[in-house]
Amino acid sequence: MPHALDPATREALAERLRFYRDLGLSDFYRRPVEDAPEPARSLPPRAGQLEAEQAEPRRPSSEPALQGRAPLAIQSNFFGEEPTTRARKGFTAPPQIAPSLPAEERAAALEVIREDLGDCTRCALHKGRNTIVFGVGNPAARLMFVGEGPGADEDAQGLPFVGRAGQLLNNMIAAMGLMREECYIANVVKCRPPGNRTPEPEEANTCSPFLFRQIDVVRPQVLVALGATAATYLLGQRQPLAGLRGRIHAFRGTSLVVTYHPAFLLRDPRQKKEAWADLQIAMKELGLKKAGT
Repeated sequence: MPHALDPATREALAERLRFYRDLGLSDFYRRPVEDAPEPARSLPPRAGQLEAEQAEPRRPSSEPALQGRAPLAIQSNFFGEEPTTRARKGFTAPPQIAPSLPAEERAAALEVIREDLGDCTRCALHKGRNTIVFGVGNPAARLMFVGEGPGADEDAQGLPFVGRAGQLLNNMIAAMGLMREECYIANVVKCRPPGNRTPEPEEANTCSPFLFRQIDVVRPQVLVALGATAATYLLGQRQPLAGLRGRIHAFRGTSLVVTYHPAFLLRDPRQKKEAWADLQIAMKELGLKKAGT
């Protein structure tokens, strides 16, 4: 939520962020892939991982956003596994890690990034959107979720994950013992792709610098990539999602966990158990315990 700042403080903060950007710490448009991904800490493989590659289109929803907090009791049918997405070509590597901001300055820093984004027309996605979906949540969150892009409900309300997939994500967060308001939620692209299709590489590479700036400001302890598109553009590598799950990836000073997009879980509820196993990896990193333990 934006904080009111006096003009002098706002300008000083904006100047600091411009300085970071000018150093190449956040603005990395068209930067070629140069470095291999950092090694990950492997965990024992689990049975039942899906190996087939397939896309994960989201479905528009007319259902309203979930109101209030979901129950904290774990419901095993909330979670599961999503098929992997065919790798995209043309993604860019993440930039260097920006210096950390004090927690009390992070809300204002996110506001500066939103102002820099403006009424964005940098790629073709702006032609079909109703509103930009920037991000929402605690600016100093320990846990951050990144999805693919806005759907119909998100495009209408200007908030990420507020449709049926958002209701499921709320339940997933609650099962971890947290509230949605304690987390930060964003997407790779800020505008809804036509027909909820997967973002094109040019679109994702144009928009993702703003996502990386958000991550650098929030500086979560654990980052969860929801689905193959988010995993592809966060990690900068093309690999079946099943090969990225079940372990912790070192990413920009935080621990990244890959799991399946809630929209897929709505289409295949049988796989929710595997996604819950992924979230338990994140919970262990955060020092959270399962309900009843």
